[in-house]
Amino acid sequence: MKKMKHIFRKATAILAAVFIIGVLCLCITGCSVDQSNRGGSMPGIAEVTPGQEAEDRTVSGEIQDSRGSNDSSGSNDNGGSNDNGGLNIITSFYPMYVFTLNIIKGVNGVSLTNMTTPATGCLHDYTLKPQDMKALESADVFVINGAGMEPFLDVVNVKYRDLSVIDSSGRIQIIDENPHIWLSVENAIFQVKNIAEGLGGKDPANAEKYNANANAYIDRLELLKKEMEEKAKLINKKNIVTYHEAFPYFAREMNLNVVAVIDREPDEKPAPAELARLTELVRRENVAALFTEPLNSKDEAETIAKETGAKVYVLDPAVSGDLIETAYENAIRSNIDVLLEALK
Repeated sequence: MKKMKHIFRKATAILAAVFIIGVLCLCITGCSVDQSNRGGSMPGIAEVTPGQEAEDRTVSGEIQDSRGSNDSSGSNDNGGSNDNGGLNIITSFYPMYVFTLNIIKGVNGVSLTNMTTPATGCLHDYTLKPQDMKALESADVFVINGAGMEPFLDVVNVKYRDLSVIDSSGRIQIIDENPHIWLSVENAIFQVKNIAEGLGGKDPANAEKYNANANAYIDRLELLKKEMEEKAKLINKKNIVTYHEAFPYFAREMNLNVVAVIDREPDEKPAPAELARLTELVRRENVAALFTEPLNSKDEAETIAKETGAKVYVLDPAVSGDLIETAYENAIRSNIDVLLEALK
């Protein structure tokens, strides 16, 4: 009897042990699944790998459409490598991207990436970031505005000696060392020509395509220029005040006088004494409109407007927006409409 009890106890202990081991296995398995879900993608949510977003930001001339890029930042975290083995083009900032986008349309094997985000705006104080350096390392061509807009150009020229830099400012008359040349449609036409010539020199096999695309784009820009000339005749008030020194080229084409600039130094607000001087100037010159920009504060302009009765409007310097082929034309036409509203 004792022997039977001993055997029963032993069997019970073994069964209990098996049960406990089974429970522990289930717990361990459950924890592993939970940790996997926490570290990876949840069901129904797509996981984005580190390189995937960068790939979405690069436009290929082979598959390119009017959307330009799937990501508004235009940055390329994977160094801008072109898997097709074709020409890899990096642009310094938004307007250069839009110009080049029109030139490479339908050219097979060509990739285009904008180095900076559209929200960057002008590049006056821009410093190259690690992702910029990585993108430039594998680029074949770097398209820049020139005229002093890219303060980091010396670093690029020293570090990337084999990189072909296309300076789009050639053959353009610079006003008072002001680099905002693209806001003149006439200058933009020269810039498109310069970029197309540079790309053709680097990639002779596709030179004819670049030139044909550039000519088609220039035809649209010539039409835009004629529109500007006709609508400039409708403007009666000529004196304006702008937020910063972006618009002398645009003002010249619209026959306007920029009598003052609110913020002459990027990211530095004018002192109270300067605001007082600007207020008096607006009164004296009978300025009807003050123009700010989409990426800048309206505070100073509104302060002056309250004191003088002038109105505040927004002009687009075409340094941010959708990455589409018509972006530049859209911005200029919008500016013309704003001027007609403000100055007729």
